[in-house]
Amino acid sequence: MSDQLTTFAMLWTLERRDGVTIGLTDHDRDLVIEGRRYHAAPGMIPAAIRRSDGLDAAISETEGALSSAAIAADDLIAGRWDAARITVAIVDWARGGAPLVLNSGTIGAVELEVDAAGGGAFRVELHGPAAALDRAVAEETSATCRASLGDRRCRVAMAGRRRFARVRAVEGASVMLDQREPVADAYGGGTLRWIGGAACGLEQAILQSDDERVTLSAEAAVGAAPGLLVLLREGCDKTVATCVARFGNVVNFRGEPYLPGMDLLTRYPGA
Repeated sequence: MSDQLTTFAMLWTLERRDGVTIGLTDHDRDLVIEGRRYHAAPGMIPAAIRRSDGLDAAISETEGALSSAAIAADDLIAGRWDAARITVAIVDWARGGAPLVLNSGTIGAVELEVDAAGGGAFRVELHGPAAALDRAVAEETSATCRASLGDRRCRVAMAGRRRFARVRAVEGASVMLDQREPVADAYGGGTLRWIGGAACGLEQAILQSDDERVTLSAEAAVGAAPGLLVLLREGCDKTVATCVARFGNVVNFRGEPYLPGMDLLTRYPGA
């Protein structure tokens, strides 16, 4: 019986949102299963995997070693692995055959333990498909718009609202560009995507813009440096005033700016 158990290996298939896909296995050598190579990563350790036919949002954990070739600390910190899809399977590498899928889902919370040399380990939560049942199915009323600029509900044409610019300086979350914004706070609520360099492909939210300066919601990505090209996407502060004056799109405004709130009960005559 022990001889049979040693012929089983765990397989992890990780698919990032940008299309990068890697395969890892706890076997002591690389495996090629159904045309995909799974690189040996003996440090990968699955926690208990629970399978049930209920509707509970099953959550499992996986631990592994950080390495520059597979999963690096900088990539986890930068968010490249956020919401990545993971499939956990087991295969009999001696007899062959199709892998048996044990669990699948998306990466949730990530914990890092990095040493001074840049090595260390990571622990990730794996949220199964049933986790989607925890999401709200009905929208709550709000004074601001619940749509995103340019999506199918907003319908504002984004042609001409995406622009390339060159970075002149980076200081924390502040980025100086080589061109001015077309209107005041044009990029506030929008995004900045890094083109080139170590940060290539990473997208960051913009809190506000002022002339040639944009302020990001967090510090600039690792590897961001002057001279890099960025793609800027205009944003919206989601107020009805901006929707009318700047976009002329109030017919598609997805909010209730004039709906009385709870403060109506506390008002007094003449207030």
